[in-house]
Amino acid sequence: MRANYRLQRLFVPEALAPRAALDASAEQSHYLSNVLRMGEGAELLVFNGRDGEFLARIVARGRKGVRLEVAELTRPQPDAATLLYCFAPLKRERLDYLVQKAVEMGAGRLQPVITQHTQMGKINSERLRANIVEAAEQCGVLAIPELEEARRLDAMLAEWEPGRRLIFCDEACGTDNPMAILESIRESRLGLLVGPEGGFSEAERKMLKRLPFVTAIPLGPRILRADTAAVAALALIQATVGDW
Repeated sequence: MRANYRLQRLFVPEALAPRAALDASAEQSHYLSNVLRMGEGAELLVFNGRDGEFLARIVARGRKGVRLEVAELTRPQPDAATLLYCFAPLKRERLDYLVQKAVEMGAGRLQPVITQHTQMGKINSERLRANIVEAAEQCGVLAIPELEEARRLDAMLAEWEPGRRLIFCDEACGTDNPMAILESIRESRLGLLVGPEGGFSEAERKMLKRLPFVTAIPLGPRILRADTAAVAALALIQATVGDW
C-alpha cells in the first residue's frame, strides 16, 4: 500500500485502531476548519509513529474543535530508518530547513553536535521536534525520527555505537569524487556528520581521521553552505549505500 498524497496527513499522539475516536488539537482544529475548510464527512490520514497510517473522517466540528473517527488502515507501520544524522546546529531558519530535509531524506535519528566552530546558542528542542513532525506529515513519513540531546563532538565519538560506520563531510579530503569511497563501505548501519559553517577545526579533522569507524568524503569541487552540504551528503549516501 502507498500513501495517498491527495489527502491531508495529521500526526496524533493517541493510539490508533479502526473505530477509535479522537479530538484534534486546538491548532489542528483551526487548520482543518478555518484554513482547509474541511467539514463533517471529510477524509484525512492520521498516524502516530507507532501504529501505521489510518484513514479518518471528521464526525464533528464546532467551537470546541474537530472530532475524528478512525476508519481502516491504509499503511502498516514500517521499521524505523537506521541512518543517524549528526549535525552542527545552525541559525534558526536554516536549522529548521536542515532538520526538515533530514526527515524527508530518510534520517532515523537526529543528533545535534557541538563542534569548535559551532556558533549556535541554546537549541530549541521543542521547535525542532515540531519541524520533524511537520516534515513527516508533508512527506508521507510514518516513523518519526528521534531527536537526541546535543552532545560535544568528542563525547559522541567516545561512545560511538560499535558496528556503525560514521561518514563525515571533509572539505579537505584530497579528492572531489565521493562515489568510489562510498561504494566501498560495507556496513549497513551508518551515521553522517556534517559540520558548521566554519567547517571542522584541524584538530577535529585529525581526531576523526584517526578513528577506525570513520570515513571522510568530499562533496565535490564547490564550497557548499552547511545546510546545502547536508542535503547533498544525504542524497549521496542514500543513493549509494542507503535505502534508495
